[in-house]
Amino acid sequence: MEEIDKDKEQEENQSLPGDEEIKKITPRIHPIGAAFIGLFGGFFLYQVIGGTLTAAVFGFDLDNAPINSLRLMTIAGQILFILVPALLFTQFFYKDVTEIIRFNKPNWIELLLFVIGIFTLTPLLQSYLYIQNFFIELLADKFYFIKDLKELVDSFNKLIEKTYGNLIKSDSIPEGILVVIVIALIPAICEEVMFRGYIQRSFEFKLKPVLAAFISAVFFGLYHFNIYGTIPLIALGFYFGFAAYTTNSIFVPMLLHFINNFTAVMLYFIVGEDELLSTNASGDFQLGSTVTIFFIFLALFAGIIILIKYYSKRRQSAFG
Repeated sequence: MEEIDKDKEQEENQSLPGDEEIKKITPRIHPIGAAFIGLFGGFFLYQVIGGTLTAAVFGFDLDNAPINSLRLMTIAGQILFILVPALLFTQFFYKDVTEIIRFNKPNWIELLLFVIGIFTLTPLLQSYLYIQNFFIELLADKFYFIKDLKELVDSFNKLIEKTYGNLIKSDSIPEGILVVIVIALIPAICEEVMFRGYIQRSFEFKLKPVLAAFISAVFFGLYHFNIYGTIPLIALGFYFGFAAYTTNSIFVPMLLHFINNFTAVMLYFIVGEDELLSTNASGDFQLGSTVTIFFIFLALFAGIIILIKYYSKRRQSAFG
C-alpha cells in the first residue's frame, strides 16, 4: 500500500512546463467565466460585428465583391475580432500575457513529433469523413426525416463552400501567396491565441488539462459552422490543445494549424474544388479500402502519441 501511495504522489508531483507558473497567477474573475467571455465575446465580435461590417461594405452579394478586398477584410476581421480581444482579455483578467498564452520557445524534438502527428492525423480524419458521409447517405435513403435534414444541411454547406471557394481561388503566384496568408497563416495565429491560449488556459485553472483541451476543442469545432466536419474539427482542436499543454508553447499548435490549412490549400490547387470541398462519398468510393486506410493511419497516429508522451515524460524526469 505504501508503494502505491508513493507512486500516486510521484504522479501528482510530476507536472508539465507551465503548471507551477500558472499557480502563481491570480485571475481577476473566475477563470471559467473568463473563458466563456472569450468564447461568446469572440463569437459576437467576429461573426456578428464582423459579418455586419462585411455586409455594410460589400453588400449581401459576396459573389460580385472584389475578392482581394474581401480577403483583406477577412484578415482584418481575424486580427481585430479574434487576436486582439484574446490578448486584451488575457491582459485584463490575468495580467501575464506571456504565461497565459504560452509565448514560449518549444522543444524541437517535441515539435518534430507533433508535426509528424499532424501528417498522420489529417488523412485519418479525411478517411473518417468519407466513412461518416457514406453512412449518412445510406440513412438518408432509408429515412425521410434524415433525408430532409440532410438536404437542409447540404444547402447551408453549399453557401459556406461557395464563400470558401471564392476566397481560395487563385490565378497567379502573388494571389496564391495571399490565399495562403488568408486561409492558413492568419487563422493559425489568431485562432490559436484565442482557443489554445486564452480560452484553454482559462479552463486549466479549474479543470484537468485533458478536459480543458476537450472543451476548448468542442467550441473550436462548433465555431467553424462546418456541420459535416464538426467531429474532425473537434479532433484537430483537441490535438492542438494537447500540443499546447504538452509543450507549453503556443507556437506548436500554431504551426500544426498552419500545416493543416496549408495542406488544404495545396490540395485545392492540385485536385480542384469539386474533390476538396465535396462532402459526398459517392462515385468510386470503396468503403472497405477507406476503412482499411482509416485504421492504418489510426495505428500510426496512436504510435506517434505514445512517442510524444514517452519523450515528454522522460524530458520532465530529466529536468524536474
